[in-house]
Amino acid sequence: MKIGFIGLGIMGKPMSKNLIRAGYDLVISSSNPETNREMEDHGAEVIDTYVDVAAKADVIITMLPNSPEVKEVILTEGGLIQGAKPGSVIIDMSSIAPIASQEIGKALKERDIGFLDAPVSGGEPKAIDGTISVMAGGDQATFETCLPIMEAMAASVVRTGDVGSGNSTKLANQIIVALNIAAVSEALVLTKKMGVDNELVYNAIRGGLAGSTALDAKAPKMLEGNFDPGFKIDLHLKDLNNVMETSDDIDVPLPLTASIRETLKALTVEGNGEDDHAAIVKYYEQLAKVRV
Repeated sequence: MKIGFIGLGIMGKPMSKNLIRAGYDLVISSSNPETNREMEDHGAEVIDTYVDVAAKADVIITMLPNSPEVKEVILTEGGLIQGAKPGSVIIDMSSIAPIASQEIGKALKERDIGFLDAPVSGGEPKAIDGTISVMAGGDQATFETCLPIMEAMAASVVRTGDVGSGNSTKLANQIIVALNIAAVSEALVLTKKMGVDNELVYNAIRGGLAGSTALDAKAPKMLEGNFDPGFKIDLHLKDLNNVMETSDDIDVPLPLTASIRETLKALTVEGNGEDDHAAIVKYYEQLAKVRV
């Protein structure tokens, strides 16, 4: 089976390499010459256009920033829809608005092209070691056909319903992650201000009810002051914008999400948008005039 891959950024590149390691033939298209050379060295075939990638592949994966980019790559003139064969499948692993996923799925179905919206969670470290979590939306048959492909990149792959449900689930994930990181930030700022050793605080609470994957992934980065991006604040803000857009459409009030979105906006204005979202702690450090 030949797989096409579009979107070779922080997440997409290691995900695509894991597919090659699993024995899949990979066809890619990237505007970055350095990325093309690197992927060729790993065994990928580089193609100039999206249409040609789609024409060569049985399954095409997209991993792009947001809804407009995904719709452009898949649906517009020169997009994947024009090259994809009937019976082929497009898996969008980007985090986008559920309504956009449904629009894309409907357009592809009219061409007899399968579609899954399958956003991921875990950040760059888990993309590298192949342990991301995938939440997929689409019909059962398409999901089962593509399950081995997704499992080559992930530790967990769960079908959550029809097209759009994958990104609905990802919105829920991003609410929980953002608020979890904010809670860790507030807690560590408090204990630092009280004169307690935060390394000891972290080790004391991580095994109890306050323990979480977010705590273990982000507290060490906060304590080290290491904000090299595994998942950027800009991207998390994008996801929360999609959350609030969706909540407005269906009249669901989300006061905590609205609050943390404003925190991310403030951090972006301060020039921290390219930092890892562990840098949420900077907002609380500034308020308390203390460094964790």
